[in-house]
Amino acid sequence: MQSETRLFRTRDFRLAGGAVLPELQLAYATYGKLAPDGRNALLATHGFTSDHHAAGVRPNGTPGWWSALIGPGRPIDTDRLYVVSSNMLGSSYGSTAPKSTNPKTGRPYGPDFPAITLPDIVAAQKAMLDHLGVKHLVAVAGPSYGGFQGFQWAVSYPDFMDGIVAAVTAPKGPGGSDAADKLQARLATDPNWNGGHYYDKGGIGQVMTAIRVETLKLYGVEADLAAAIPDPVKREQAIQRMAAEWATEFDGNCMLALRRAMTHFDASKEFGRIRAKFLYVLSRTDKLFPPSLAPEVMGALKAAGVDATYFELDSELGHMASHRDAAKWAPVLQGFLAPLIARAERKA
Repeated sequence: MQSETRLFRTRDFRLAGGAVLPELQLAYATYGKLAPDGRNALLATHGFTSDHHAAGVRPNGTPGWWSALIGPGRPIDTDRLYVVSSNMLGSSYGSTAPKSTNPKTGRPYGPDFPAITLPDIVAAQKAMLDHLGVKHLVAVAGPSYGGFQGFQWAVSYPDFMDGIVAAVTAPKGPGGSDAADKLQARLATDPNWNGGHYYDKGGIGQVMTAIRVETLKLYGVEADLAAAIPDPVKREQAIQRMAAEWATEFDGNCMLALRRAMTHFDASKEFGRIRAKFLYVLSRTDKLFPPSLAPEVMGALKAAGVDATYFELDSELGHMASHRDAAKWAPVLQGFLAPLIARAERKA
């Protein structure tokens, strides 16, 4: 199953802060077929620095980030579901973002890109789904930042979906209110930074590579590579290569814009609006979203009357567990989605 990029475009998209994007573009991929009533769709939402290739094989030959979970006969069954995976607003893989050309200047927006929020990100996806003819979602499902989007969908459009699958994530952004300022200070250490206007200066690959190495290690990449590359020196070299390759693709201003949106994100204040069923999944070894979060999140969901289920992944792979150890929670995901899919089919 090949994952192909498609584009949704609209004009004059108003952001929560009042600014208007003259042109909005979202890159996305789809898998399966939309039912005539438009009610068999599932929105797959990606992580912080990932892309819209959730399933199948990417154009570069690598598997989609949840390819073990999405496909014919898999828990997210594309024989029965129309899966839409959107590259979010502000990201680096084809959607309108800081590295996009500002139609007013003919140059990249860079640091002049207007501030975006999680409500903006899901509102752009809602416009895309409306354009595609989706009338109702079986579920919104995604890991990490994709889980943020799931929580935001649940409170922004409470009647538009039956389920939310939020993995290795939380209902509010981590890192504190100054996290984005710390990231900007780090990016500014690159000699090409130039106040964020680095596009004609050679980019900021040096600092982006260093940030990616640290991030991969925080995510659990060393445990993931240990069996295939037992030698620590060679493993470190492999991580450096992975980081350097990523730094040629992902934009620093995009990272900063999404980090700022994360800083202000807190869906827990609106749990009373949620109508969808929830599956909340954390990984035992995740350093970003540890299982210690579960009692508070589950308690708040249940206090708000939400039908919520919690599952803890017994994995050594930390933040990467939802995809690298997908088999360990695939039965739980399948059991959660099965009645929701059946309900959509009964209404067809």
